[in-house]
Amino acid sequence: NFLPTFVEALAGFVFGNIAAVLFAIIFAYSRFIRQAYFPVVLFFNTIPILALSPIIILIFGLGMTPKIIIAAIICFFPTLVNMIRGLASATANEEELFHILSASRFEIFLRLHFPRSLPMLFSSLRIATATAVIGAIVGEWIGADKGLGALIIRATFNYQSDQLYAAIVAASLLSITLFAIVAAIEARILRYDRR
Repeated sequence: NFLPTFVEALAGFVFGNIAAVLFAIIFAYSRFIRQAYFPVVLFFNTIPILALSPIIILIFGLGMTPKIIIAAIICFFPTLVNMIRGLASATANEEELFHILSASRFEIFLRLHFPRSLPMLFSSLRIATATAVIGAIVGEWIGADKGLGALIIRATFNYQSDQLYAAIVAASLLSITLFAIVAAIEARILRYDRR
């Protein structure tokens, strides 16, 4: 039961955060698109995931795809908001220096805005490690015959406390492992970035 949850959580984590970073870049550099579509994203985020999950499962079936989508949705919004803030965190003096040096918009993004956003991005990614696992488990609660979420439901209804506790510990270990991987990548990238 561990492997399906691991695959769903990892895929949801990757897809959700990649989408969040891409949307954040678009929103940060296009005020019109941000004003038009950020309220839609905000409204979508206000829908409880337990209410949204059955709809996603009805649309995509009972395979891994809906669980990955649920995990990705949970990861998406915090990373989007923090990445937008990170991309806008450069000071006016830094912006002016790059303009004096005749840097292009892409060079300003690559050498100023993106490096400035990395600490906030990695903070979001650390949070997303736990939420991705939660999203995968919630998806399995609603419609799955395997995975840690399905095992938790089965063990609860059958009063199998040993399996219930084992599933909870396995889910926690999965979150901790993903957190440790992100923290290790963050330490390496930010140390390299400071050189």
